[in-house]
Amino acid sequence: MDSATRPLTLHHISVGSMDNNCYLVCSGDQGLLIDAADDAPAILTMAEQAGVRITDVLTTHRHHDHVRALEAVLAATGATHWAPFLEVPALPAPVDRELNDGDTLAFAGHEFPVTILRGHTPGGAAVRVDIDGVPNLFVGDSLFPGGLGKTNSEGDFVRLFRDVTEKLFNVYPDETIVWPGHGKSTTLGAERPSLDVWWNRRW
Repeated sequence: MDSATRPLTLHHISVGSMDNNCYLVCSGDQGLLIDAADDAPAILTMAEQAGVRITDVLTTHRHHDHVRALEAVLAATGATHWAPFLEVPALPAPVDRELNDGDTLAFAGHEFPVTILRGHTPGGAAVRVDIDGVPNLFVGDSLFPGGLGKTNSEGDFVRLFRDVTEKLFNVYPDETIVWPGHGKSTTLGAERPSLDVWWNRRW
C-alpha cells in the first residue's frame, strides 16, 4: 500500500425483507460496495452521504437476496465488478474481475486479501480489510454470530467448516471483526470457543 493512500472508513446499511447488509468501504472519494443486495437508491444515498463515488463492487456470492440491486448500482456508477470465479456463472451482471483463493482486490491503492469459502454456495468470497489497525472480515453468508451459514448436505457443511476454520480462525487473531451478510457483527474471539459445538451439531 502506498504511504499516501488514504485511511479506510466503513459505512453500512441494512436493506430488504431479509435484513441484508450492504457495506461501503471508503478511501478518499472512492467507495467499495460489498453486496448490492437490494434498494439501489438507498445504496447510492449511503455513498452520497459518505462523500464517495462507488468505484468498485464486490459480490460475495450468488444468492438472489445479495444481488437484487446489482444491475442498477453498476449501471448508475460504472463501477468495476468483482466476484469469486465459482459464483460468476450464476450472477445477473457481467463480472470485470474474477477472484480466486489467495487473490487480492485492488481498491484505491489498497490491496485486500480474498479467501474462497466453499459450502454455502460453490465458492463465496471473504475479504479482509484492515481498518484502524484491526482486521475486518466481510464473509457473505459463510459465518455468523453463533454458527456457519446454511448448507444443504453433510459434504457442504464439512467443506464450509474446514474452510472457515483453516482460512479464517487459524489465520486471524481473536480481535478480528466479522461482518456477515445478515444481522450483527461479531469477532473471531467470540465465536472460536463454539467451533467444536458447531462441528458436532452440523450447523
